[in-house]
Amino acid sequence: MNLIVAITGSSGVIYGIKMLECLKDLKIKTHLVLSEWGQKNIELETEKSVEYVKGLATACYDSKNMAAPISSGSFKTDGMSIIPCSMKTLSSIANGYDDSLISRAASVCIKESRKLVLVPRETPLSKIHIENMRTLANAGVIILPATPGFYQNPKTIDDMVSHIVGKVLDQFSISHNLFHRWSGK
Repeated sequence: MNLIVAITGSSGVIYGIKMLECLKDLKIKTHLVLSEWGQKNIELETEKSVEYVKGLATACYDSKNMAAPISSGSFKTDGMSIIPCSMKTLSSIANGYDDSLISRAASVCIKESRKLVLVPRETPLSKIHIENMRTLANAGVIILPATPGFYQNPKTIDDMVSHIVGKVLDQFSISHNLFHRWSGK
């Protein structure tokens, strides 16, 4: 597999870091794009360094580099996840603004009918947020809010983060053991 992973300035960068760690462990090629505020939030919210996060990816691109391979539909990937996805980035994608490599790569996934999974981490949601998500859902984009389930009885924050990352991996049919699946009672 060959996946694009973007981390934007929404709170919750730990989701993107965990996703990259898992994909690296699974030996899946990753193309990472960090927004400016994604990088700042790594420093603000975690004890990880930006260099550590970049080191998890197969390739990294500057968010301003509109000539990167992932900006073209002729560069084959299996899709993209923006985890977490800020409402600014979500809006840019929904409105075809393509103001950064992140939104351009997402637009490429939409136009090429490749899987695109957005993990918004915002609350409460405004009507504008919901309308932008509706627009993207109607275009085939998966909107997977960072809303962990509790049926697996999480004990740690990592358990809750793993649940969301596992849900994203499920969207790409990537096998994992990040959480216990519901088996009924």
